[in-house]
Amino acid sequence: MSLMIKEDARARLITDGPDPRLVPVELRYDPEDPRTVHVRLPGDVDWAFGLDLLERGMRTPVSRGDVRVWPCGRAQLVLELHAKDGVAVFQFDNAPLIRFLARTRAAAPARPEAAPAAATRT
Repeated sequence: MSLMIKEDARARLITDGPDPRLVPVELRYDPEDPRTVHVRLPGDVDWAFGLDLLERGMRTPVSRGDVRVWPCGRAQLVLELHAKDGVAVFQFDNAPLIRFLARTRAAAPARPEAAPAAATRT
């Protein structure tokens, strides 16, 4: 049995309104599924996508399927999620993401070289 890694974070939900809204977000990683990261959003919306997408998105803009990730300055990251019913854009401070990624690296088995995980929403 593996130990799930969880990191609570707050993200700014970017809207067309004057101020972004802070929302709680839970990042999860299971070493039994070493290529995937889960992001739980308010309303129990769960997005799963390749851990490599989050790692690379800390340094350079990347996208796969319905998920886009890119650095925003030196201290923030943007996560853009596309669904049938619209697009959600979240801005994270890097500190909780860096902590989360460090913990996943410490817990991860040797990373397989297989194709990256596809993005899914549940």
